[in-house]
Amino acid sequence: MIELNSKNNVLMECEYKYSLQDRETGNLYRDMFPYEEVPKCTFNFRLTPANPPEHIWITDTTFRDGQQSRAPYEPEQIVELFKMLHKLGGPKGIIRQSEFFVYSERDRKALRMCQDLGYEFPEITGWIRASREDFKLARDLGLKECGILVSCSDYHIYKKLKKTRREAVDGYLAVIKDALDAGIHPRCHFEDITRADFYGFVVPFAHEISDLMQQSGLPIKIRACDTMGYGVPYAGASMPRSVPGIVYGLRNYGGFPAELLEWHGHNDFYKAVVNSATAWLYGAASVNCSLLGIGERTGNTPLEALIIEYISLTGDDAAADTTILSEVAEFFEKELHYNIPYNYPFVGRDFNATSAGVHADGLAKNEEIYNIFDTKHLLGRPVPIIITDKTGRAGVAYWINVNLKLPEGKQICKKHPAVGKIYDIFDGEGVTEKIKTTGNTNGIAFTKALQTRDFEGLAFVNLVDFDMLYGHRRDVPGYAAAATEFDRFLA
Repeated sequence: MIELNSKNNVLMECEYKYSLQDRETGNLYRDMFPYEEVPKCTFNFRLTPANPPEHIWITDTTFRDGQQSRAPYEPEQIVELFKMLHKLGGPKGIIRQSEFFVYSERDRKALRMCQDLGYEFPEITGWIRASREDFKLARDLGLKECGILVSCSDYHIYKKLKKTRREAVDGYLAVIKDALDAGIHPRCHFEDITRADFYGFVVPFAHEISDLMQQSGLPIKIRACDTMGYGVPYAGASMPRSVPGIVYGLRNYGGFPAELLEWHGHNDFYKAVVNSATAWLYGAASVNCSLLGIGERTGNTPLEALIIEYISLTGDDAAADTTILSEVAEFFEKELHYNIPYNYPFVGRDFNATSAGVHADGLAKNEEIYNIFDTKHLLGRPVPIIITDKTGRAGVAYWINVNLKLPEGKQICKKHPAVGKIYDIFDGEGVTEKIKTTGNTNGIAFTKALQTRDFEGLAFVNLVDFDMLYGHRRDVPGYAAAATEFDRFLA
């Protein structure tokens, strides 16, 4: 059978309609997933064409998946983060949706407070259990769309649910029908899709969902969940790990349009960002993320990374207010006491910092040489220099100019005598032994050890936490606690 593809304006073959392949035992793909070995990535070199949708967007799971791996947010904290998501999403609302739990009164309070803000974007959606009571609850809260878990792999169907594939599908379809009867637009979370039998279960199940959608007249979405992070973006990789193959297959064999397909990735194998961008390029309109990538185990796709990726792919610099990312980071650190790794891309304290002398010298001559883009303009983050024994005089001069905010005409160069004085301190003049420490506690321990050694001269101890972690009024209670620790040592 052939049909005209209206987008490409050519006749295309309509492939065989796949039927559910029920089995007595599950297919665990042991060649790919030998549990006592590193998972294997196999290839069949069947290439699928890139087919990016006309429009792409981001959805957020900070208040759902993001809350499963940390202490619950207070409703007021959720409201502040939701406001930032709204501002970050820009005038077009590229952060299209944000999903919430509705289980507890705390969840529902936060949801109502965010609804009261009256934003068009992000649209608030729900995540509910497969029960009629939850469907009624979601409807009473004014939610149009809710996520429903429909696990796909035989690991879940046979090992967790203790069912056959047919029994699992029948149960899932019954829940989806209940949601439709309640007026809820279901978003079906195809859990563990990167270990599922794609043509024996996923595609046939998608067909049956598509039939329900046609009967009801209500949209049903598929969220392809790379639950364990097994997905790979490589051309020619074989199923079920191929992200291009999954998205292409759901569109062309499952019959789902781009706007009803969403990718949800995890970062267990460091591929969350590239897999998410790949899903966009091969036909999924939306990608699901969380702020700072906070989520189960190694986390979800970081929303801040996908904001940058969106702009990179579309060229639409006005689509998002990227300066909000620095506000998000500050809120997490100060209000939520969340420690962002210093080198975390885009929002970590030192993500664009350098301590290498040759890099510092290049920055002093032209910032573009060693800065990824104008971080001060796009993120509100000027380029910092970390002074070490490897920084060099040019780096010290640059540090002085930046931190003292010296204007053009008053900036100093590496030949200035003040630079030489500072540099000599870090250049190791007269130093006979150098011991690197990892923080105050470690530095105090080394100092105790040095007290037992017989040597002439001075032991200069730099307790770095006072400045690096707590100084400049960054963390007054932390500074006080560190000072107390040092006092105990002196006593």
